[in-house]
Amino acid sequence: MALHNIHIRNGRVIDPQNGIDAQLDLFIADGRIAAMGQAPAGFAATRTIDASGQIVCPGLVDLSTRLSSIEPELFAAVAGGITALACLPDTNPPLDEPGLVERLVRRSENLGLARVYPIGALTRQLAGEKLAELDNLTRAGCIAFSQAKYPIVDTLVLLRAMQYAATFGYAVRLQPQDHHLANDGVAHDGEIASRLGLTAVPVCAETIAIGRALQLARETGARLHLERLSSAAGIALVREARQAGIAVSCDVGIHHLHLSEMDIGYFDSHARFDPPLRSGSDRDALRAAVADGLAAICSDHTPVDEDGKQLPFAEATPGATGLELLLPLTLKFAQEMKLPLTTALARITCDPAAILGIDAGSLSIGSPADVCIFDPTEAWRVTPEALRSEGKNTPFMAYEMDGRVRTTLVGGRIVFEAKH
Repeated sequence: MALHNIHIRNGRVIDPQNGIDAQLDLFIADGRIAAMGQAPAGFAATRTIDASGQIVCPGLVDLSTRLSSIEPELFAAVAGGITALACLPDTNPPLDEPGLVERLVRRSENLGLARVYPIGALTRQLAGEKLAELDNLTRAGCIAFSQAKYPIVDTLVLLRAMQYAATFGYAVRLQPQDHHLANDGVAHDGEIASRLGLTAVPVCAETIAIGRALQLARETGARLHLERLSSAAGIALVREARQAGIAVSCDVGIHHLHLSEMDIGYFDSHARFDPPLRSGSDRDALRAAVADGLAAICSDHTPVDEDGKQLPFAEATPGATGLELLLPLTLKFAQEMKLPLTTALARITCDPAAILGIDAGSLSIGSPADVCIFDPTEAWRVTPEALRSEGKNTPFMAYEMDGRVRTTLVGGRIVFEAKH
């Protein structure tokens, strides 16, 4: 497909990485950002986009996406302004063989929608016993390694994995949750779980796992990323570790910034998450960590079919759709926290790009023209029909959101345009 010379005019350009927030025109040539403000010499636009009243920012970068099926989920991504995403390894089958990774990369490239960055399985079959072929998986396209939600119970195995990762410069991502303490728990160990008679997951299931991971990171020097933190105590441990010089980053799922255990209501399976929604004070600590830059935001996109949610709370599949809600929920978070829009957008653009180590999340001259254009004030209602993802389940169903993506570009190609 031929690339256009694109002139995006009259928009408010926000590029957090470069500290830009101004009314500027943006010029794209050969799939890259060519200039900002004034057209480069000899530039002739073959396509002009009027972004009046809209915000022009880098394409969003999502740290945590599950691709139940590739095409609908990648279309949901670009409809949500996401141009790059990290695919977790708990696919079916798991991403523990180079051929599977190559197939995922090839299929996503052929679709030409959002860029997919595979996270490889740290252990074979995610069983937590033997290391996967990390070197071959890296050659196939993996940019980091994770167990997703599956534990490595044997600490020696995790030590060996982190030693190997440190030796070869691989990043290790862990969802911190002690397998034995979490057990079969489905809700936060608080008043709601007690009242409803639900098996609880204590906060120490997270903090003990964080402590183990941080000690091993200190011992090995491995780059560690902690996925989807859920508690104030967990955030405090990461903050202390960063101050002590340990190379650790972390993220928070967008749902955990807005919801708490109270949203379970009367066994609402749409509020079943892993890790579970915790107390209001935990949610406030997560918000503070995102606001001050300790944590990035991820969609934690987990498509769940209707059958997986139409079950008793304890039996329902955890997770919710998130790709198309990442931007509006981040805007809602910024508004409620009275954060500058530049700060909030950094948490879903340049910050996750830096964690992943990819060339994305900015509008720097010469960088790939991955661009999101959105109307921050346009209201839309969350309905099954409005969501492109195959996963229609969300605790925000029927809510009215502010902020709608109008146009998404990947590599200078328009991959999504909203219908007027």
